[in-house]
Amino acid sequence: MKETKHQSVLFLAQGAMIAAIYVVLTLVFAPFSYGEVQVRISEALTILPLFTPAAIPGLFVGCLISNILGGCVLPDIIFGSLATLIGAVGTYMLRRQNKFLAPLPPIIANALIVPFVLRYAYQVPLPIPFMMLTVGIGEVISCGVLGMILHTALNKYRHTIFKTA
Repeated sequence: MKETKHQSVLFLAQGAMIAAIYVVLTLVFAPFSYGEVQVRISEALTILPLFTPAAIPGLFVGCLISNILGGCVLPDIIFGSLATLIGAVGTYMLRRQNKFLAPLPPIIANALIVPFVLRYAYQVPLPIPFMMLTVGIGEVISCGVLGMILHTALNKYRHTIFKTA
């Protein structure tokens, strides 16, 4: 099926809006968006690939910009953003499954990747398994709890907000 110009513009606009919201949420809540114990409120948006594939690049770009503006080091900018991208792709792949599985990819991706960034890029002296736990708990709060609240709030409007053509 050929994509129309309207669909391309809609995809770009949705992705850009998601990226902008991610950046704003991350920076507004900066005191607990970064570090070994973090609850990045913006990660609740990782539920959005259930609604639109435009969320995948939107979340990646939003995380990338947030990490740059937040003063993160290059490995964090790269690998932290890739963790969000992996999580977003995983959520999109689960879109036809049980909605309660959708938060798992970003939780797992961040819990596995971010502790290594904290350890080797920031020299955080805490054990990696402990940081996997702390980052994982933060991701459960943001993706699992807040993400599912967001899903519930948006689901009844999904065909109006996220229409594709």
